[in-house]
Amino acid sequence: MDQEFIAEYIPLYREAAVLTVKIGFAGIAAAILLGLICEITDYFRIPVLKRVVAVYIELSRNTPLLIQLFFIYYGLPKLGIHTNAEVCGVAGLAFLGGSYMAEAFRSGVEAIDAIQEESAYSLGLSRFQTIRYVLLPQALTISAPALIANVIFLLKETSVFSAISLMDLMFTAKDLIGLYYSTTESLVLLVVFYLLILLPVSILGSVMERRLRYAGFGV
Repeated sequence: MDQEFIAEYIPLYREAAVLTVKIGFAGIAAAILLGLICEITDYFRIPVLKRVVAVYIELSRNTPLLIQLFFIYYGLPKLGIHTNAEVCGVAGLAFLGGSYMAEAFRSGVEAIDAIQEESAYSLGLSRFQTIRYVLLPQALTISAPALIANVIFLLKETSVFSAISLMDLMFTAKDLIGLYYSTTESLVLLVVFYLLILLPVSILGSVMERRLRYAGFGV
């Protein structure tokens, strides 16, 4: 193990980790918002939009992120839509993650007893007020484990961003391996930095799940 190599290139991995986290969490935030919109659309059973959401979910969940990134990065410019690699990464992660988040929200809403929705209507709440004040708060707590698992999954999926020339962790590792053939050192640094990103998220997610469970929420 070449410790001098590791010490020299830790700053480069640190910069790559910052970029990975920035794009990863921006994409995850957009995915959560998109998933929420999809679930609200499904709840209101708007005929055309409901079918559009269903097609989107099937398309998103059954195609690899790499193919989606290629389409956004190389395909959209052919249609006159130009973006940079970072925007492409965020959009790709949001497109993939939105479907998973939508399914997590849907499972949470469906797990709530129908009597609660009926009670809300009997109190005079509209459908929008019912989903906002009654269903979604409970659905968020019920689906928390699935949402956290999706966050971790999407952060790991950032490893394919190197395919569109983003200087993320994977791109940095492959670049150094190609330049210096220091495979072991480059991969060790790659694993360490991914652990530094993912372990805190996993621990925080476990703490949140326990707190929700002890508070009487969730399943």
